[in-house]
Amino acid sequence: MMNNIKKQFPLFERHPDLVYLDNAATTQTPHCVSSAMDDYYTSYRANIHRGIYGISEQASAAYENVRTLVADFLGVSDSSQIIFTRGTTESINLVARGYAEKFLKPGDEVLVSALEHHANFVPWYEVCKNTGATLRVIPLLDDLHLDLESYKAMLSEKVKLVCVGAISNVTGTVNDISFIVEQAHKYGAKVLVDGAQAVAHQVCDLQKWDVDFFAFSGHKMYGPTGVGALYGKRELLENMNPLLYGGGMVVRVSEDEITYKDVPTRFEGGTPPIAEVIGLGASIQFLKDFSIDSIIEHERSLTACAHTALQGIEGLTLFHPSGGSGILAFNIEGVHPHDIASIVNNKNIAIRAGHHCAQPLHQHLRVSATARMSIGVYNTKDDIDALVSALDEVKKKFL
Repeated sequence: MMNNIKKQFPLFERHPDLVYLDNAATTQTPHCVSSAMDDYYTSYRANIHRGIYGISEQASAAYENVRTLVADFLGVSDSSQIIFTRGTTESINLVARGYAEKFLKPGDEVLVSALEHHANFVPWYEVCKNTGATLRVIPLLDDLHLDLESYKAMLSEKVKLVCVGAISNVTGTVNDISFIVEQAHKYGAKVLVDGAQAVAHQVCDLQKWDVDFFAFSGHKMYGPTGVGALYGKRELLENMNPLLYGGGMVVRVSEDEITYKDVPTRFEGGTPPIAEVIGLGASIQFLKDFSIDSIIEHERSLTACAHTALQGIEGLTLFHPSGGSGILAFNIEGVHPHDIASIVNNKNIAIRAGHHCAQPLHQHLRVSATARMSIGVYNTKDDIDALVSALDEVKKKFL
């Protein structure tokens, strides 16, 4: 089934020789997603929720159907706990501004991991600065897994919030979310999970994990840019402040008093990204049609192949733990990561180079930057072989 999947992606029809290994940055979009968005634009484009006419009601139903689809995909029984946002960054900032800043005080602590993307680090730095709370970082072991014993020791009644990624966007480290949540809840701390790198690559059962907040982006899961979602437990959402105030999220406005709508509408002020939400729904259906278990097995096989192949290159340092996902960062001694990416690009291979919005992690790794390949559902062993061959060319040019 996976062998012919590239035919569903317009980019590979236009660029059949492209080896695309930058899926951690953004994934490609299948025909079904662009078709769903085009259908909205050409058949029933209208604003939602307040139009008393046919195409507005059709658009409203399509939009709300995606909320139900997202909830089902994440194992959530109550779809009103799903809030549409512009993506993971906005979702995390909504929790930071609407929840954390409302309740944190001096003496409280927020824990983040050393693996975090800036989207799950910078907001907490700012929140702690604004509230007087203390930001503490869960350290890494030498094998690039979180030091869970240190994490347990850091927990206390002072810890109000633990913020971790399900999967690192640099090393591919897969965190034990169930354990992290279980330990945090013993002390009454809430847990936010950055699921950006996880939703398209593993089962994210939020009911089983018992997370308090979960954020993700559509463009990491074969959907549109500019859309994502936040899941929050209802009792937490009901006590949060909105991030955006304006039309659509109010019941009544007067000079003396404003009454806001219930969850989730109060968090979706203004005209939402309607077409993008509809496209997000199509991307989730795309993943469901292939089954996440099939995708996991396909990517696990390719990851093992890539891990072995990269380890076999002399002078290459691989930053990827055992059991890691299909995100593999590496460096070649004597070659800057930007040069690696530039040279493999000459072979029509797309990888990423830099600090990947994870500077604290790179400080831990004692490198300023890394090259990174990341696997998607349409990648094949031939793609891995092409990269390995191109890296041999890199070595010949520089060493």
